[in-house]
Amino acid sequence: MNRRATYVLLTLPVIALGLGSRRFGSSLPEFIATYTGDTLWALAALLGLSVLAPRMPLVRRAAIALLFSFAIEISQLYHAPWIDSIRGTVPGALILGSGFLWSDLACYTVGVLIGALGEIAVIRATRHNL
Repeated sequence: MNRRATYVLLTLPVIALGLGSRRFGSSLPEFIATYTGDTLWALAALLGLSVLAPRMPLVRRAAIALLFSFAIEISQLYHAPWIDSIRGTVPGALILGSGFLWSDLACYTVGVLIGALGEIAVIRATRHNL
């Protein structure tokens, strides 16, 4: 299987789990319900970038995904009618969020780290098996 297809297959369950953490948050422990969605959002950003640029070095992909995630969060400090109307839709709220939270920056960092460390672990494991 090629890299791009692998990243697509990894992205789908991450998105499903992230949506599930929002949908069923009231049934989850508070910590999980509060932080899982944002953590998985950043992981999905890294995986999505990996689909688009699978040969880009991991460090660069991780940095871009983290900067992108931070930029989206910082954009939540800006409130104009046009962007708030986008944020008022379900897709807009899921992609752009609605209100700035410092804790989201920590979640994004953890999500990107999970993805990067996971990829490093897979690379090392496959090298040892060759």
